[in-house]
Amino acid sequence: MRFMVIVKATPESEAGELPSTELLEAMSRYNEELAKAGIMLAGEGLQPSAKGARVRFTGSERSVIDGPFAETKELIAGFWLWEVRDLDEAIEWVKRCPNPMEGESEIEIRQVFEADDFGENLTPELREAEERLRAQVAADQ
Repeated sequence: MRFMVIVKATPESEAGELPSTELLEAMSRYNEELAKAGIMLAGEGLQPSAKGARVRFTGSERSVIDGPFAETKELIAGFWLWEVRDLDEAIEWVKRCPNPMEGESEIEIRQVFEADDFGENLTPELREAEERLRAQVAADQ
């Protein structure tokens, strides 16, 4: 099972405050543990929302909203993509994580959809197209 592990933003991360050297070192050690265990597929920190944008869809209309965005509790400061046995294993790994922020913080864990989760809505043709796309992405890396 794959899970996206989401580090929630804080007012400090949204203000662009950078983590201390000590926190960067602790997170580096933690990421090494994840890599050695073979569960980390990807992981990155994100710039504050002031450097981003949102695109709102209303039918066929598109509108762009420049950051920053007001609701810090709804924003993401970073993420990992892990492959683990189940949600319980993901939780155990998150509990081992250094606090990703200098103060109070929160990490959210969300399971990634797999092809089989879509049932018969994912036709054989769509499944084949998805597999071709994944192979192309892997080859381009």
